[in-house]
Amino acid sequence: MKLTENSEILAENKVLILYILNKLDKPINNESLLRLVLSIQEMNYFYFQQFLLDLLDNQYIIGYTKDDKTMYKITEAGKETLNLTNDLLPGIIKLKIDNALKIQVDEVQNLNHAISEFIPQNEKEFIVKCKLIQNNITNFELTLIASSREQAKFIADKWEKEHEEIYPIILEMLTRK
Repeated sequence: MKLTENSEILAENKVLILYILNKLDKPINNESLLRLVLSIQEMNYFYFQQFLLDLLDNQYIIGYTKDDKTMYKITEAGKETLNLTNDLLPGIIKLKIDNALKIQVDEVQNLNHAISEFIPQNEKEFIVKCKLIQNNITNFELTLIASSREQAKFIADKWEKEHEEIYPIILEMLTRK
């Protein structure tokens, strides 16, 4: 498919992205959105990025950076456009999207998620919260005080990257007799 070849296919792919973002109803990063789109329909990476740029330019979606990742969310204008163009997307594609999203949500809910945040108390003190969540329930939470922003960020990043190694050690230490 050439990007200028078939305007109906181009419109369908943009509606596909809007449909996914509307169904998610929460921000998603670029990589996850691409994976989701590719699980539903074959699409060239560069075309996908061009579709996102077009949707951004028309203000149908917004993009912002969070934790060094580009996140996308549908806007009200995007929702209105989706309502007007929803018929461009074949029912079988909508069914594929709905099924893919259900599988993805089930997988995400069953995984352990490590979440961390740090909150400044003053210039030299930061509260660091490290959590382990499964099925939307907090199974473990640890609150620490760091003496600098760098130390707080290091602890938060380390928890998110290495929680599978750190948590069992802490649990074993706490339950040891």
